[in-house]
Amino acid sequence: MSDDTTAGAAADEPPVPATEPPLPDDDELLEAAAIAEENPAAVLDGDTEAELLADDEVVVDGGRGGSDLAAERDEFREAFMRVKADFENYKKRSAKEHAERVARAAEQLVTELLPVLDGCDAAIAQGASDVEPIARSLLDVLEKSGLERLDPVGAPFDPELHEAVLHEPGDGGEPVVVETMRTGYAWKGRVVRAAMVKVRD
Repeated sequence: MSDDTTAGAAADEPPVPATEPPLPDDDELLEAAAIAEENPAAVLDGDTEAELLADDEVVVDGGRGGSDLAAERDEFREAFMRVKADFENYKKRSAKEHAERVARAAEQLVTELLPVLDGCDAAIAQGASDVEPIARSLLDVLEKSGLERLDPVGAPFDPELHEAVLHEPGDGGEPVVVETMRTGYAWKGRVVRAAMVKVRD
C-alpha cells in the first residue's frame, strides 16, 4: 500500500472529539450552592471552593482564629468590669464627699447662729420676755437637727466640754461646775463651742 492511500484513509476518518471535564455530581452541586448562598460576593470574584472554605474557617467560632476572638472578647470584658468597678467607687466616693460637704455647711451655719442664741439668752436674762418664744422656736428647730445645749451646772468639770474661766476654793475634791457663764453647744455629738464655766476646786 502506498503512502498516498494511507494518507487518504486517515483524512477520511472523523476527528476524535476532545475529552470534556466530568459533570459535577449532586453533592458537589449542593455544596457549591451552599457556599454561594453564604458568600455570593466571593463567588462573583471567582474564589475557589478551597479559598471560600479557608475564609469560613477564619470567622467560625472555635475554628482557626477563634482563640484570638475569645481572647479579645475576654480582654474587653475585663476592661468593662474594671471601668464598672471604678465608676461604682467613684459614685460612693462622690456621695460620701457630698454628705461631708453638706454636714460642714450645716455645722458652719449653726456656729454662725450661736451668737444669736447668746443674744436671746442675754435679753431674756434682762427681762425681755417677748424674746423667749422666738428663742425657744429657733432652739427647737436646731435641736431637732442635732444641736445640743451644754449647761453643766453641778456636773464634774470636763476640759473636753467646759472652759473654766473662774475658780473658787472647795474641799479639795473633784472639781465641779458651779455656774455657767456662757452656754456651750454640741452639733451631732461634736463640741462646736465649749461652755464657759465657774469651777469649785
